[in-house]
Amino acid sequence: MDHPVALQKTLGFFTIWGLGVGYVISGMYFGWNLGLPHAGSYGFLIATAVVSLMYVAFISSYAELACAMPKAGGAFVYATQAFGPKVGFVTGIAQLIEFVFAPPAIAAAIGAYFSLFFENTSALAISIIAYGIFTALNIYGVRQSAIFELFVTVFAVLELFVFVGIAAPHFSFEAFSRDPLPKGFGGIFEAIPFAIWFYLAIEGIANIAEESKNPQKDISRGFFFAMATLLLLALLVFFSAVGVNGWQAIVYPSGSATPSDSPLPLALLHVVGENSFFYHLLISIGLFGLVASFHGIILAASRALFEMGRAQFLPSILGISLANRKTPAVALCVNMILGVSALLTGRTGEIIILSVFGALTLYFISMLSFFRLREKEPHMKRPFVAPFVPWAPLIALILSAIFLISMCVFHFHLACLYFAVLVGSLFYYLAFVPKCAKEVGDADGLQTEI
Repeated sequence: MDHPVALQKTLGFFTIWGLGVGYVISGMYFGWNLGLPHAGSYGFLIATAVVSLMYVAFISSYAELACAMPKAGGAFVYATQAFGPKVGFVTGIAQLIEFVFAPPAIAAAIGAYFSLFFENTSALAISIIAYGIFTALNIYGVRQSAIFELFVTVFAVLELFVFVGIAAPHFSFEAFSRDPLPKGFGGIFEAIPFAIWFYLAIEGIANIAEESKNPQKDISRGFFFAMATLLLLALLVFFSAVGVNGWQAIVYPSGSATPSDSPLPLALLHVVGENSFFYHLLISIGLFGLVASFHGIILAASRALFEMGRAQFLPSILGISLANRKTPAVALCVNMILGVSALLTGRTGEIIILSVFGALTLYFISMLSFFRLREKEPHMKRPFVAPFVPWAPLIALILSAIFLISMCVFHFHLACLYFAVLVGSLFYYLAFVPKCAKEVGDADGLQTEI
């Protein structure tokens, strides 16, 4: 093992697009439907529209930062460059919370989908085995990981189009409009984290910028093409699934009051029946979507953890990579341990919400960093210049703040837990982060020259 100057540059535009879509695509297969009991069909459509606006505005600005500073740490690097090491450290912890808590929720869904085929298997055991397999694949090599990610992502996208092709002709406005606002307009705010799940982790593209062959061009293109793909898929899946038999039918299985992690199979049940070839095809290939996001976010999480270790903001052992593979093996193993620990709690909904808290904090501070760096370092090399400035970053900044506040109101106990972790991390920073790391951060030492 050694401390590499940089990770290996092997990724081109198409693999970056595959990673960007792959990080997120599981959000089309599960999770988003848990927001429907709060907001109903109309309310969730409003929540999704506003969240989509935030993501488009955010991505158009975040791409500028990623191209100017193509480092594995993503938002951690940008915030450190803009505001110094203390703010950078807190941003890095928020990013880790997002990326560490998203995979356990996806792993739980993988176990749930798999158990649809094999009723006597343990969903939890399958989830843990998946962690081991895909952690090992990431350790083996980033190029192999990216090729695998592209393969499963393409299959997952095609399967969503198959689902839409079967379900959309059965769309009923009467079914779609059934109980459209079960908790009134206030329910829209409660559903925000589940609408965010449609796009959560697309920002992980920034964390593989250091491994891009041409980050100046391919990272920005990867962001925009991935975002366009996901916008289209989110709208098609939402209308097709809800319009078949109402939102209740894709939240609660027949005879059960427990929300399901498999909304698309539930929708197909009302169209083709349980014995249909297409129903079983969706379940089998649906696993590809979950695997794509699970595997991809593991990759992004390890890079975020690796960068903080390499900068000595966390134990430096996390910044060690395999000499021959150039992969952050230690960070990947630690990420797996943390993820399995969260998985064992069995609280998928709460895990998703904690992940969203981390994401919204990342979005808010990243947009502040965008404005700060435009002012502080106007001559920084910016291979990609964000459009619609200042409106796009300002919209992303304001909406992320509103969403963060609304989540604190509706998920107060989880908000207390989340902010307690951030405060605790500050104590860690003050007590254990070496002085040399803080001085490097103050000296803007994390910037990568182009």
